[in-house]
Amino acid sequence: MREHRRLVGPAVATAVQDHRITAVDALRGFALFGIVVVNIAYLASGYRMAGLAEPAFSAPLDWEVRWVVTVFFENKFYLLFSFLFGYSFTLQLDSAAASGSAFTPRFLRRLTGLFLLGLAHAVLLFPGDILATYAVVGLVLLAVRRITPRTAVLFAVALTLMLAVGFVLMAGLALLGADLSGTVAGGATQAAKSDAALQSSVSMIISDHLNKLGRIVVLRVFFQGPAVLAACLVGLAVGKQRLLADPARHVAVLRRIQRVGFPVGVLGAIFYAHSVWSGGTSAYHMLGQAVDLVTAPLLAAAYVATLLRVFPYAPRLASVLVPPGRMALTNYLGQSLICSLIFTGYGLALIDRLSPLTVSSIAVAIFALQAAGSGMWLRGHRYGPVEWLLRWFTNWRRPAVRPRPDRST
Repeated sequence: MREHRRLVGPAVATAVQDHRITAVDALRGFALFGIVVVNIAYLASGYRMAGLAEPAFSAPLDWEVRWVVTVFFENKFYLLFSFLFGYSFTLQLDSAAASGSAFTPRFLRRLTGLFLLGLAHAVLLFPGDILATYAVVGLVLLAVRRITPRTAVLFAVALTLMLAVGFVLMAGLALLGADLSGTVAGGATQAAKSDAALQSSVSMIISDHLNKLGRIVVLRVFFQGPAVLAACLVGLAVGKQRLLADPARHVAVLRRIQRVGFPVGVLGAIFYAHSVWSGGTSAYHMLGQAVDLVTAPLLAAAYVATLLRVFPYAPRLASVLVPPGRMALTNYLGQSLICSLIFTGYGLALIDRLSPLTVSSIAVAIFALQAAGSGMWLRGHRYGPVEWLLRWFTNWRRPAVRPRPDRST
């Protein structure tokens, strides 16, 4: 017990009493960092949401920042978050079994709460919301909860390959003149209109979000949603095997994941980034999407394997990442709120006025503030504010506010 508490630090000792797995919380905190680095670019620019670079920023440093974010962050961290959603699903199943409570009604209420939060988030703050997608995918997890780990992984691989083949076919159709890219991205004219709306009144901001949701729903249903489900299924399989409970027992596997994931994942990400930023045809971009669908999970897995190997030797890193990970829902929504206050008419209306480097620096600052704030909050509270509300809705009773007393000493 002393060894475990030294890893996570005194500020997060309640993780032990709640029987939480430190690695899961820390990985979730790391995922939050990557998500804000990616999402802020879309919140800071109507052009980025339309799949274009901001025309006001074309210096070499601007392009270097875009490339770094695209190669090392984009499409990796929502997969990590999805993997952890699937893993946490198995922990919830175990918790219900241990307490003898009915799991399905409780989980359905949780999914309903997530969906409502996601819907409000998409309309008010960020149309690229992922919570509503998790709510829908959660229904699938509930339906297949008795699936074996091997079958779950095979289905995830098959789903990913089918998506990749779909993009290859779309690339072929684009070469033949049937370009479908307009269904999921706008052009420069649409981006300029979006900028004007987002700098305006509350009603104009919400109207712009609703307009974007039509395209985003297409993206979620046919592309990102299945990718999220595949990552959740892998998390479900890993959770059934309890592989994160004691990563030290699986060092050889983690090394293999690193040896394959980093070179293949980075090469695939570079190809994808070139397809996005080289100004090539939509067919080339779709081919890049196909490659990224297959290789991004490998790079995300390499990140996970590296952190699991590093955490025992870097307790300070774990102690920084655990608190924001325990308050992931609050922090995820908080990131969008802060960015909206900076970039839209809700606040400073600085959309498309800051360089990519400045925008990315703001993302790092936001996460640093959230990490520090989460640690302070959890010293006096058992859950984050939004987690507390969702737990109330899920269990139909008011949760405790204060953390449990530490009886381990």
